[in-house]
Amino acid sequence: METRPAEVEDAAEVVRLAAMMFESMGMDTSDPAWHEEGRRHVHERLGQDLAVFVVDHPLAPGRLVASAAGTVARRLPSPVNPRALAGYVQWVCTEPAFRGRGLARRVMAALMSWYEAHGVPTVELHATAQADALYRSLGFDDSGPVALRRRMTTLP
Repeated sequence: METRPAEVEDAAEVVRLAAMMFESMGMDTSDPAWHEEGRRHVHERLGQDLAVFVVDHPLAPGRLVASAAGTVARRLPSPVNPRALAGYVQWVCTEPAFRGRGLARRVMAALMSWYEAHGVPTVELHATAQADALYRSLGFDDSGPVALRRRMTTLP
C-alpha cells in the first residue's frame, strides 16, 4: 500500500477519516455542516496552503485507509523563522483494521517531506496519548516556549 498526495476527489474520504479520528477522542461528529465545511476546505485549499497524504484501501477503489493533513500559515517573521511560515498537522487517522502496519508513519513522513520542500521551518500538532510515541519518533518534542490557548466562549 503506497502513500500518495490526496486529490480533490478524495475530500469526502479524508473528512470521513478525520471524523473517525475525532470520534476516537470522544467528539460528536454528527453535524452534517462540519462534514460539508471539511469537504469544502479540502476542495478549495488543497495544493495551496493544505497538503493531505493518503493510503488507498487495497480492495475498495475510492476508499482510503489512512491520511494526514497539514496546513501552512503565514506568521510574522522572527530571527528563527525569517520566512514567517508555520505548519500545523491535523486529521491524522488510520482505519482500525489497518493499524499497526506503519501507515500513519508513512503519511506523516510524506507530509513532513512536503513541509521541508516548501521551506516550512516549524511544524506543530496536538498529540493524543495513543500517537505521542509516533510523533516523537518523527522528531516532534515539547521543547521551546509553552503554547497557550484561549477559547472564545462567544463568537459573533
